[in-house]
Amino acid sequence: MSIRTRRFTFLLTLDLYFWIFILTDFLAAALQLTSTSDVEANFSAAEEQIELAARRGVDFVGLPENFAFIGDDNERIEKASSLAEKCSRFLVTMARRYQIVLLGGGFPVPADNNQRTLLRAELVGRDGELLGRYDKIHLFDVDLPEGNTYRESETIVSGSKPPSVIDVPGLCKIGLSICYDVRFPELYRHLVDQGAELFMIPAAFTAFTGKDHWQVLLQARAIENTAYVVAPAQTGIHYYRRQSHGHAMVIDPWGTVLADAGLHQGAAIAPVDPSRVKGVRSQMPSIKHRKPDLF
Repeated sequence: MSIRTRRFTFLLTLDLYFWIFILTDFLAAALQLTSTSDVEANFSAAEEQIELAARRGVDFVGLPENFAFIGDDNERIEKASSLAEKCSRFLVTMARRYQIVLLGGGFPVPADNNQRTLLRAELVGRDGELLGRYDKIHLFDVDLPEGNTYRESETIVSGSKPPSVIDVPGLCKIGLSICYDVRFPELYRHLVDQGAELFMIPAAFTAFTGKDHWQVLLQARAIENTAYVVAPAQTGIHYYRRQSHGHAMVIDPWGTVLADAGLHQGAAIAPVDPSRVKGVRSQMPSIKHRKPDLF
């Protein structure tokens, strides 16, 4: 083999490794909104952020919990039937229009003879196909020290099935969850056991709990499972005393915060590299070291 041939072969090999490296990466965006009871305004605000993310070359976009409606519970129940259809159509339209994989992080779906609703997340592919869905399992029934009381179970039905992992071509293996789920690590162990490399945690975390718990919980789920976390969020004041924490984030498998949207509407955008999941799990194989038979 001549020197020229060897040099060409060497350069071709380098070029191949370069493209393999590049193609393992994709950009993920965790959007941040301040949703209200005005559904059309919420859709417009969401599309504005989706378009901005798409212009930056984002492949995967997540919308927060309650992206289409935050308001009076009775109004949500009354609108649930039409709103569920509108949300599903909106996700399909946005995914096709901007050629992205899109998660609608939670919207109401009629349940319990239209007396309550489910809270459903749907993952939609670039061609508008439904890749997967999940109904929120853990419901936020708490009395906070600052005076606010939340009773999701009064108007929301708990999902009856654990989330599944969705293997999205060109991206990675994605596990779905919603907001309050983040406090229940067994859900994420379930997802990791199914091969999850990235957790979606769309939320409308309260300002009071968020300041102390939001980032800590997200990093904990990333570190203990050596997985990416993409966490879209609500931010600001929605109505009366309802205020969300903000800080939509993308976190890597080592627990490093790659992007934080702060307090304003916008997006946390960062690259996700599935090969980094494998690398971290090789260096820190804590998942393999589990001893579930002892507990």
